[in-house]
Formats: sequence, C-alpha cells, structure tokens
Amino acid sequence: MNIAVQASDLDHTRIDGTRVYLRELLNYFGVENKEISWTLYHQREFNPALTPRHFSNYREKIIPFSFAWMQTRFALALFQDTPTKLFLPIQAAPFFLPRNLEVTATIHDMAWKKYPETFSFLDRLKLDIYLKHVVSRGDKLIAVSESTKRDLLKYFPKLNQEKVRVIHHGFDGKFFSEKISDQELAGELTTMQLKKGEYILYVGALQPRKNLVRLIQAFERLKTEVPAAKLVLAGEVAWLADDILQAQKMSAYKDDIYLLGRVSFEQIRVLYQGARFFAFPSLYEGFGLPILEAFASGTAVLTADNSSLREVAQDGALYCDGQDVTDMTAKMKILWTDESQRQMLQLNGSKQLDRFSWEKCAKETIDFLLK
Repeated sequence: MNIAVQASDLDHTRIDGTRVYLRELLNYFGVENKEISWTLYHQREFNPALTPRHFSNYREKIIPFSFAWMQTRFALALFQDTPTKLFLPIQAAPFFLPRNLEVTATIHDMAWKKYPETFSFLDRLKLDIYLKHVVSRGDKLIAVSESTKRDLLKYFPKLNQEKVRVIHHGFDGKFFSEKISDQELAGELTTMQLKKGEYILYVGALQPRKNLVRLIQAFERLKTEVPAAKLVLAGEVAWLADDILQAQKMSAYKDDIYLLGRVSFEQIRVLYQGARFFAFPSLYEGFGLPILEAFASGTAVLTADNSSLREVAQDGALYCDGQDVTDMTAKMKILWTDESQRQMLQLNGSKQLDRFSWEKCAKETIDFLLK
C-alpha cells in the first residue's frame, strides 16, 4: 500500500504548530507500519529545522513549481502515481483528484470563523473555500481536539460525525524535559540579555489571534507593581502584526518587552526553562501545543479559558479571561509573586503530559488511515 503525503509545508522557513505536527508524524510513520510505503511530495528541499527522519519505506518526490503548486503539479502527480490513499496534514485539498483516491485530512482550527477580524478578507475567503472543499471531498477528517470537532460540526451541521475522529497532538517530551545546567542556562540567557526567573515568556507567531496587545497592556499594569518584570515574545512576525509591534514600540516599558523574532528549538527550550512563567492568552486555539512544551519544561502556565485550552491544560494552568486586561493582570501578578502557586501548577502540568505523545498521535493517525 502506498500513502501519499502532502509535505510541502516542511519546505517553509517559518515554523508553526501545523508544521511541527507534520514533522513529528513523519518521525514515526515509518516505524509504526513497515508494510506501508509513503511518498512525501514537496516543492523544494525541506527546511533543516523541519526535516523529518528518513526511513527505508519513505520516498521523497520533489516537484519544483511556483504557481498554485498543490492545485496543479501536486494534483497532476497524484493522477500519474495513483497512490492508494492521500494524507493531507492541513485543511486543504486539490480540487481535482483521482475519483477512487481515499482522502484523509487534518482540521486544525476555524479561527478565522470565530475571529474574522484577525484575518484579512482574502485569507478568510481562501480558507473558507479550502475548508468547504476538504470537508466535502475528504473521506476521513482528523480533528486535533474535541473543541475543533465541535466547531467543525457547528459550521457543517450536515457532516457525518462518523467521518471525524479526534486525535490529539503530541509533544517532544524528551527534548523539552531535558534539564539544562544552571551554568549553561545562565550563559545562554545572558546572550539574550535575560536572567532566570526575571521574565514572562510567550512562544508563538505574532498575529492578532494570539492576543498579544492585551498581554502587553496587562504587562504594563503589572510593571507598576513589579518593576523587575520583563516580557519576552519569542516568535516570528506573521500577518496583521502592526498593532502588536506598535504596542511594544509605544509602551513606556518598551525596553523590557523583548521581541526576539525567529528562535531555534534549542533557544526555545532555554527560554522555557528560564521563564518565571509562560503566558498564552490566545483568543482561540485548535490545540495549543506550547502549553505542553511549557509543562515538559517545568514551567508554570497562564492561559486564557477558551476553545481547546482547558481541554489540553486541565488543572495544570491558571486561567484568565482573554478579553479582560484587568483579570489577566491579576493572574499575572499571582504567578509572579506566589511561588507555591507556581510549584503547584508545575506539578499538575507534569501530570498532564502522560495523555499526549507524538508516538501515540502517529499510531492513532495510521490506524484511522487504514480503517
């Protein structure tokens, strides 16, 4: 049996949760079932930071093409190669596919439907068209959380629920839980002009849905009572980020708000382990992978109480109202000043990790593909 995988997302320079998801699945697919051959289709060389492990039952097929690659050259290759099944790790599919090809696609979120103001009109239009098509054409749909499944059924009430299976993301527990020595940690943080325990950390893209303007506003209020605090935003500038950049630029505490841009996985591990706590006040998440990374790093977590975030974190996080700067500030103050609260959350967070692994995610995904 040959399963085709649309793997072009791993070519991109920007790293996000959906790309980490695909890389980690491919790190296990080749181990889980040797009777399957996998063809990984993409446009150019993989981003070194996103390159998955290679197995003897993997075949890469690089098809360079600049215009509408998935709808043109990728679709054509599927007609030529006639794979048995197609796995799409994103919620989009070619409009023209072999009639008998079984299609399984992953639905990550519907953020643009819940918060349309956080996306441009053209992006919303494109995402709507792609999602409608993949829901119609897909034989099987993977939802990354119960929250995402509920949203999917809300917007597509006629969708057969039997087509949808919830398969949670995993996380790289070994990588993030590997403790860095105090000396090495201090040295790495010094290069970023930081000290252990003296900053609040956010990890992720800079875009409106992440609610970073309110996080900056809450931080500004916290600074009036905790002058030593710093805020670190570790992630690349994505779409519609001007308000975030302006909020930092105009802040009276701009020198204590660090915009680090793209950071390596090794630097992210350092940042997690050195943070006073991790703040993730997103307005909406299909899953919320950074929460697990923080748990594995032994870092207390503050997150908003919406979408999938409580499903993932359960009693491992302190929750705030993502729409209320006053509440966010109060919860930030608790986590900054109350060491016993941080320790309790660290313990509770570590207990959540047994529920999630990339190996489990990959096994459940293969089982669903083969069903």
